[in-house]
Amino acid sequence: MAVTQEQVLAALKRIELPDGGDLVGRDLVRALSYDNGTVRFVIEAPSPEQARALEGARQAAEAAVAALPGVTSVSAVLTAHGPAKAAAPRPSAPPNLSIGRHPTPQAGPEPVAGVDRIIAIASGKGGVGKSTVSANLAVALARAGRKVGLLDADIYGPSQPRMMGVSDRPASPDGKTIIPLQAHGVTMMSIGLMLDPAKAVIWRGPMLMGALQQMLGQVAWGKLDVLLVDLPPGTGDVQLTLCQRTQLTGAIVVSTPQDVALLDARKAIDMFNTLKTPILGLIENMSTYICPNCGHEEHIFGHGGVAAEAQRIGVPFLGELPLDLPTRLSGDAGTPVAAGEGPMAEAFGRLARRLIDGGMG
Repeated sequence: MAVTQEQVLAALKRIELPDGGDLVGRDLVRALSYDNGTVRFVIEAPSPEQARALEGARQAAEAAVAALPGVTSVSAVLTAHGPAKAAAPRPSAPPNLSIGRHPTPQAGPEPVAGVDRIIAIASGKGGVGKSTVSANLAVALARAGRKVGLLDADIYGPSQPRMMGVSDRPASPDGKTIIPLQAHGVTMMSIGLMLDPAKAVIWRGPMLMGALQQMLGQVAWGKLDVLLVDLPPGTGDVQLTLCQRTQLTGAIVVSTPQDVALLDARKAIDMFNTLKTPILGLIENMSTYICPNCGHEEHIFGHGGVAAEAQRIGVPFLGELPLDLPTRLSGDAGTPVAAGEGPMAEAFGRLARRLIDGGMG
């Protein structure tokens, strides 16, 4: 009989630590995995000094897990999250909170405290305007009276700080809780606010998963009607982690009408269906272009393909958005076009109203 994660965690909960508590209760267990009778996990102490004091607990943990039925071997590695203890910082120095770690174990999908609905904004490929739609939809929902959060989960290419016009590093009063920023009536958080914007994020999958887990669970989101999660393009680790570890209300898929974009959008839709995440609707972006000089309308990327796809798979078609120069300029300037007046603000307002009327916003 194969051992379960719950059985392993129950065994580790029985391991008492020298200074009180247990390995699970103190959140010291990382990277727990089970493969063909072999259980592996990491015990991550806050500092090297504390790690040295946990060697006895590590040995006891290995013995406790090895005694479980179905376990043939156990590998427990003891490590430290931070450097050796240095001189105490000045009282005025803010607590340090690092983003990016191995994910912590959890039994299944969990809600985010205070958040009524969590909606993923996804796309099959990059360049279809998913982040622009996310930022403007968040602002439009806020203007409609909703309490809205926006999480930029595009770890490798975070763009929401620029689009929302924020650059301050979020505060962390206790080194554990992250205080999000406010912009245009939206509560927002992005990994781009925690890292050097000029540096590339070079992380493997577990670091991405841990970072997303931190931004969902450690950010003080407060009371929100809806949290929009701007996902990276594709069907990778971030999408998988969000769907499997978070109680998602559903996903909205953004695509341009061209065939190449729709091919990848169908893969994103299939991923959400496979992970039992409801598709709340499709949005066709860059649906048309109207010349500002002569008023001629041109379908540069085709037209109607996303609406046809929505009808084919039986999900709502939420609307069309044109290819619009002011939308791009306002995003680059840090004030989403939905925050102002005009045809595009009205278009995003109608999109927000559809979500609200459908019980999704």
